[in-house]
Amino acid sequence: MGAMKVPLTHSAAFYGNTELPCTYLTSFGPKSQCHMLLYLSRTTYRCWGHLAEAVREGKNQYEKAFGISSHDLFTAIYSHPKNVSFTAFLKGGSGALAGECTSLYPDAKVIVFDTPDVVRTVKKHFPVPAEGQIGFQEGDFFRDPLPEADLYILARVPQDWADPKCSALLARVHRTCRPGGGVLAIERVPDEDRQGPLSTLLFSLNMLLQTEGRERSTSQCCARLSSAGFGGFQLKKTGGFYDAMLARK
Repeated sequence: MGAMKVPLTHSAAFYGNTELPCTYLTSFGPKSQCHMLLYLSRTTYRCWGHLAEAVREGKNQYEKAFGISSHDLFTAIYSHPKNVSFTAFLKGGSGALAGECTSLYPDAKVIVFDTPDVVRTVKKHFPVPAEGQIGFQEGDFFRDPLPEADLYILARVPQDWADPKCSALLARVHRTCRPGGGVLAIERVPDEDRQGPLSTLLFSLNMLLQTEGRERSTSQCCARLSSAGFGGFQLKKTGGFYDAMLARK
């Protein structure tokens, strides 16, 4: 795989990491993927060990993988702080995406809405980007009041939830959204016949194994947004990992 270099001498071979693992697999450095790989090994890979059961039963496999009820899935998964947030950013986490927005739109004001544990962790460990332009609000986006905004960004949020919860969340967003405003959803979008793209189908299968949700086609996304009261649906295929969907109030 090119992960190790083996300089040879007349008497011995010396092993060492190449540039690639030094950059991404060591525990130090700004590009380290060490913690992400540990997370995947302790959660995602364990769920994939129950792939056959997930396909037969049509539901996530956290109870089999961890012995924990998935009735309140995200409470069961995250015994430690993790992000579920919103911005008018649903799922804003550290505020990095919010920071990108303020760099593109210097006059914009952004609120990252997240769970109390996440907000405390961000304030403790991350520099707050664009201070004065970006604020943080604690709460549960299914129950607590949402901040009023012109645009709500849901980055990889609907994919985690079953249809009834998605509809309930979008209806809450519509009620709080200012007239003429909208919602921007960042998701993987499978083809209408659900025959591809392959990476999106695999990701949707991963959602089945770990969450209540799935990846939804363009028509399914449009129907969900329309039922919440949004119109003027637009889809932008980015050619990258995720696509963008915009709908207006």
